[in-house]
Amino acid sequence: MYNGGYGGNWILFLFPALLFATYAQIKVSTSFNKYLRVASRSGYTGREVARMILDRNGLYDVRIEPAAGQLTDHYDPRTRVIRLSRDVYNGSSIAAVSVAAHEAGHAMQHGEGYFPLIIRNNIAPVVSLGSRFVWILVLLGLVIEPFLLEVGIMLYLAVVLFQVITLPVEFNASRRALYQLENGIVFRDEVGASRKVLTAAALTYVAATLVAIGQLLRLLALSNRRRD
Repeated sequence: MYNGGYGGNWILFLFPALLFATYAQIKVSTSFNKYLRVASRSGYTGREVARMILDRNGLYDVRIEPAAGQLTDHYDPRTRVIRLSRDVYNGSSIAAVSVAAHEAGHAMQHGEGYFPLIIRNNIAPVVSLGSRFVWILVLLGLVIEPFLLEVGIMLYLAVVLFQVITLPVEFNASRRALYQLENGIVFRDEVGASRKVLTAAALTYVAATLVAIGQLLRLLALSNRRRD
């Protein structure tokens, strides 16, 4: 049986990616919890910081709402709403103001028509739908009809593309957040702590991208073996 192409080498990529993903998740959790206990001397809450940044940039119509859970913070471009977990919404810690500023950064991207964000938003529905059926199609393709495996791989390509495009979107939002924080929101000696929070969060997106690429290589290897 032919074992060239991707062969079994996908595991050499996927296994380290999974380890890195575990490390990234631990890193973001520990960094967030550490700086959740460090108060920002400005005393602003996450909600106040997000509102301040939005108003500075003319985004008066973007609402801010509390959300359940921890690290569930996000910006919803469909409704133009920033949703902040309660620790961030009501908190005045370094972690709270940093995360709030990051989500305001996404609202700024949307308001300016930041191109990578537009692409990500446009393919998000396809990715959301496709990700539900990828592994069903892969299983059916391995057992019944090889064509279904190819369809599953095409859907998973959209997932990988989504993850890759997410990287510049998230890094850009963090850069915007730091710039805003440095300008009258946090003290100069607190900027480094905010950068650590945002960098730890960025690692999770890098890890997710690497894992997605590893899974794609795995699917391509399965497809090669199925054809043989």
